[in-house]
Amino acid sequence: MQTTKAHTDAIALTKELIEKQSVTPADDGCQPLMAERLSRIGFTCESLPAEEVLNLWATRGDEGPFLVFAGHTDVVPPGPLEYWDSDPFTPTERDGFLFGRGAADMKSSLAAMVVATESFIAKHPDHNGRIGFLITADEEGPAIYGTRHVVDTLMARGESIDWCVVGEPSSTSELGDTIKNGRRGSINATLTIKGKQGHVAYPHLADNPMHRAFEVLQRLSALEWDQGNDFFDPTQLQFSNIQSGTGATNVIPGELTAIFNLRFSTEITADGIKEKCQAVLDDSGVDYEIDWQLSGNPFLTEPGELVDAATKSVSDVTGVDTVLSTGGGTSDGRFIAKMGGQIIELGVINESIHQRNEHVLISDIPKLAAIYEGILTRLLT
Repeated sequence: MQTTKAHTDAIALTKELIEKQSVTPADDGCQPLMAERLSRIGFTCESLPAEEVLNLWATRGDEGPFLVFAGHTDVVPPGPLEYWDSDPFTPTERDGFLFGRGAADMKSSLAAMVVATESFIAKHPDHNGRIGFLITADEEGPAIYGTRHVVDTLMARGESIDWCVVGEPSSTSELGDTIKNGRRGSINATLTIKGKQGHVAYPHLADNPMHRAFEVLQRLSALEWDQGNDFFDPTQLQFSNIQSGTGATNVIPGELTAIFNLRFSTEITADGIKEKCQAVLDDSGVDYEIDWQLSGNPFLTEPGELVDAATKSVSDVTGVDTVLSTGGGTSDGRFIAKMGGQIIELGVINESIHQRNEHVLISDIPKLAAIYEGILTRLLT
């Protein structure tokens, strides 16, 4: 699949989307714009709002294997405008790049998805299976009323998917050089170790939680959780914050709070992590409380139909040999994984995301549209 004149329309659509100031959780008209174009080619478009978040669910076809494109219209705040070389919401071409907030994360992917689907349906109006779009404006925010809400709604209807392409910017140095075929899970903990406040000159009348914490925190940081596998590195614990004391030099604190996170592989569960932590804490004899927050479980798509279709499409368009990766942070794929099916993340180069002067290589936008159309062609014809 080579790029065509039709694919270059993705550049213009990317610019239209960048112009919309969809700072999370605002959509600012991005989804209605996408829905209008999808409706023209036979999609049934449904708005699934929750609280202040706008979500779009669009489908075409009635039966057969189901391929869904997923992504988000919301962007992170641009920060101080004086740090940008051009207005973040005025798409600006410079030196072969398109600059603007959301250019890479991920309005170029959204545009490429729409244009790829338009081109595919023009060639294959009676294609096999179904095509869907799951678009949210709550990926960069709390991620409570966005994809999570849509997935719960769809699952309550008995909906499932076979394949999902998430348009997150996965590439490292060349378009398509990296595809995310899974993500690590993420779990956070707030650990409070209790003591007794007192005067430093009378330690026998107090109980210093800092002294008790040193050993137990070291034991937690030294635990081996698992050894990883072919797709995931070993699970790791990282402390992000430790607080104790009143700020006075002569007061033994009454408690210590430590916050830590584990990015975990498919070799261990969230419950397994909790059990190992609590075994260490119970054995230490400290008086403690621990509060857990699960951000998402790990998911993995092993090489198969979707990965093969994506890697072959990348090779056809760019000539790049793709590497599979599960690294990086979390994505909305963690919610979509509950619907079953295979999930990958494939998008543009991610070096400038969330930065000032965010940009995308202009020539990569029609190429990405061609890659997406290649995936559609391989799976639904």
